[in-house]
Amino acid sequence: MFRFVLVGIFCVMALPLAAKGPKSEKFSLEGQVLIYDTETQGLGKEAEMTVDDIEALKDMLHKHPDVTELRLNSSGGSVFAGEEMAWIVIDFGLNTTVSGQCVSACVDLFLAGSRRRMTLGSKMGFHQRRWAPRSVKNYYESWNDDEGWKTPFDFGSWIYEDTQTEIYQHLSYLVDRGVDAGFAIETLRVDSDGEWYPSRLKLIAAGVLREDPVAH
Repeated sequence: MFRFVLVGIFCVMALPLAAKGPKSEKFSLEGQVLIYDTETQGLGKEAEMTVDDIEALKDMLHKHPDVTELRLNSSGGSVFAGEEMAWIVIDFGLNTTVSGQCVSACVDLFLAGSRRRMTLGSKMGFHQRRWAPRSVKNYYESWNDDEGWKTPFDFGSWIYEDTQTEIYQHLSYLVDRGVDAGFAIETLRVDSDGEWYPSRLKLIAAGVLREDPVAH
């Protein structure tokens, strides 16, 4: 259901984006490192991972083919955006680094990295996914005729089945990216209003942080 919704320790001043193509203040360049920071001051309180960032990421990588690493600082946002950007990172064979925080949908993007690191003092947070009531209502009203839901109860039944499929696909993605299956299940331990921040040692042991490249 969410498919329609969901730097190093030292840093220098980042360069501005090119004048043409999809633009986003969330992206900046530092040598061979592309920085994706949704928490930068000046972006506004509502700044987060959005579908607009998908094309912006692709555009930056095509313009700068020498980029080898994506550096992340984000509290999350659209699940769909995270999943789509993750496939781009995998396709380009980039390494990923967390510098600051990486929470929720940002984790999917981070796990797309071949080698995955986290700078000292940074953290990574996990929680269950959430579909806001207003979004549920809008989705039902938009797709009711096409899907043939005769009542909200039919829609509720569809949600139940679709949620199980989505959870399976997400857990499969984690395992495919080298994350321990038991740890992947543990990422569901906290509801959408909370956060679980595992220790660095636990992240290493679970394969979330890794120095050896993930086989594609």
